[in-house]
Amino acid sequence: MTLTFYKYQGTGNDFVMIDNRQNLFDKNNTKLVAFLCDRRFGIGADGLILLENHPTVDFKMVYYNADGNQSTMCGNGGRCIVAFAEFLQIVKHETTFEAIDGLHYAKLTDGLIHLQMKDVDTIEVFKQYQFLDTGSPHHVQFVEDLVNFDVKTEGSKIRYGQPYNKAGSNVNFVEKINEDTFALRTYERGVEDETLSCGTGATAVAIAMHETGQSTASTVNLNVQGGQLKVSFTKTENVYKNVMLIGPAKQVFKGEITC
Repeated sequence: MTLTFYKYQGTGNDFVMIDNRQNLFDKNNTKLVAFLCDRRFGIGADGLILLENHPTVDFKMVYYNADGNQSTMCGNGGRCIVAFAEFLQIVKHETTFEAIDGLHYAKLTDGLIHLQMKDVDTIEVFKQYQFLDTGSPHHVQFVEDLVNFDVKTEGSKIRYGQPYNKAGSNVNFVEKINEDTFALRTYERGVEDETLSCGTGATAVAIAMHETGQSTASTVNLNVQGGQLKVSFTKTENVYKNVMLIGPAKQVFKGEITC
């Protein structure tokens, strides 16, 4: 089988994108997905995303981690699929699409994708860390000397340890720059390594920093390894609403692969 694919990246978080509106891709073939995401033997990516038809909204997003398994919401992947849908002329300036965690609205403005994330009404605050679900589960904790921190080793310990165990959690390590700016590095489950950026992780950090009083800003700047993201929100009666993940999404190349 010869497969046409597109490579996209959002602040360095990269994805194999496939137009599956004809339903030709074998969605149960986890080995194929893992092969395509393999950086040495396949195309190479943090994940794979299928764009499919939807009966009532513009399209459907189906997301796979690099290990080949379908997974929870991917924020940067959501921004990339919006850019992909614009490239395919499915949408123009705004869109509504379905992902695993429900419907998402997005708009394209000045080269940036503004993606609305799910409302967040539960943030578990502990002495050393916070835990919340922004479409995917996220552990958030401060560390010193983030630049030299061993994200893969320490992230793996937390991802597989108590209380997350086999189901796991994404793990975000954070350093405060100023009132409205934070640096973060993320260990992603399913990739089982650090990625250059994580959209749901950036969203989790922004909300956790506001919830714990580290920031009073309603728009937070997140410096990730692959660039910069912004997260804006409003808080109403202990619920974070109108949560927007904002950043670039670029097509890198198009190709064909025999598999």
